[in-house]
Amino acid sequence: MNPTPIRHDLANPARLVLSDGTCFTGRSVGFSGTTFGELCFNTGMTGYQEVFTDPSYKGQIMVMTTAHIGNYGFKWDEQESDGVKISGLIVRNMSRSWSRKRGDGGVTDYLKEQRCVALADVDTRALVRHIRSRGSMNAVMSDESYSIEELYLQLNKVPVMQGLDLSGQVGTSETYVYGSHDRATWTKTIVVVDYGAKTNILRQLEEKGFHVVVVSSRSLVSEILQHQPDGILLSNGPGDPAAMSHQIEVIRALIQLDLPVMGICLGHQLLALALGVGTYKMHHGHRGINQPVLNILNGRSEITSQNHGFGVDADGIKSNPELQITHINLNDQTIEGFRHRTKPLFSVQHHPEACPGPHDSRYLFDEFARLIGSRP
Repeated sequence: MNPTPIRHDLANPARLVLSDGTCFTGRSVGFSGTTFGELCFNTGMTGYQEVFTDPSYKGQIMVMTTAHIGNYGFKWDEQESDGVKISGLIVRNMSRSWSRKRGDGGVTDYLKEQRCVALADVDTRALVRHIRSRGSMNAVMSDESYSIEELYLQLNKVPVMQGLDLSGQVGTSETYVYGSHDRATWTKTIVVVDYGAKTNILRQLEEKGFHVVVVSSRSLVSEILQHQPDGILLSNGPGDPAAMSHQIEVIRALIQLDLPVMGICLGHQLLALALGVGTYKMHHGHRGINQPVLNILNGRSEITSQNHGFGVDADGIKSNPELQITHINLNDQTIEGFRHRTKPLFSVQHHPEACPGPHDSRYLFDEFARLIGSRP
């Protein structure tokens, strides 16, 4: 595709330039500036604030496929982290007004306060079709007075997602306890290794009665074990799992201790790598709240919330006699879950906490609790 000319009839004109030279135009509706990231899209029709604040989207420019964004405003207590984590936002229509009695404000003001560059009036249908055809790629978006050629030259200096470890940029650097400090409410202790954990994962664990301790993704095995965990949860997060050699070695050591381990999204990929199974960069990934997944163990279909651009190698799972596939994606047959046949380990690629999204998979937290409760 040839670069399309900027539309000077738009107020606050802005450009989006892709690494393959394609250019889209739009109108700046967020923070004024220039931003870079891997271009991806989310098919969810609701839950945009949770998407914007999901740490797994660090380093990515998000295209929302639904036509209208912002119509119910934002609410501070519905963030999945301490603020917006996407590198930039692209929408077809940004609502100028919002209607929600419990809302705290409009999305455009929220994006400006969070310093998030955002474009509206973009042909998102054409853009998403381009991504689905060409695959995820880096892009730059700007409302500043750079030419297309200048933006393209800057974009060429930005590293691609493959090979990047981004977990340290979004996960905690210090250990903390999530939720209640009342020992009378505790049953077992869960240590969450934070590669970019969503708040609702921690909330689900607390609601199960666990004492939840959150530690850095750079933690050593000894630092994790000093909390005397009854179970380990490997969280979601951004970046390429294969680039996280320290974290893989830590997980490999934890596996030898026979502690119950649950992995979610990036944690699922890291657990696979620790068990000798490879991962790969997907063409354009899965991001949305309507992904169909088959639970092979009970034959039931689940509608799931997903956000990932890397996957676990299916042949690697199948060739390992100690591992069993538990879930597959019904759209493309990719691996959505596996478990160890003799050790208390399991993981899923999708998000059982589902915020946003359906609650079909929240039973997995109950399974984790049962696995922990069955240990002597």
